[in-house]
Amino acid sequence: MDYFTIIGWLGVVFFVTAYLLLSLEILSAKKTVYHWLNFLGALCLVLNAIAIKDNPTIVVNGIWGLIAVFTVLKIYKKKML
Repeated sequence: MDYFTIIGWLGVVFFVTAYLLLSLEILSAKKTVYHWLNFLGALCLVLNAIAIKDNPTIVVNGIWGLIAVFTVLKIYKKKML
């Protein structure tokens, strides 16, 4: 297994963990940890997709990661007010 495949599988672990913890109500979508897990998952899957030239996966996970970062910034902004 090459390096990018391992990174891709790590992304899957981040995504599934985030969704599992959300579904079990251990995490809330209002917490930054949930969105950081989504960002890390998206980043890993984008890196894997670049290595295998999978453009649709690059786009969807790139957007997913941007949404996660935007949400984290929004949460931090609310905390500072």
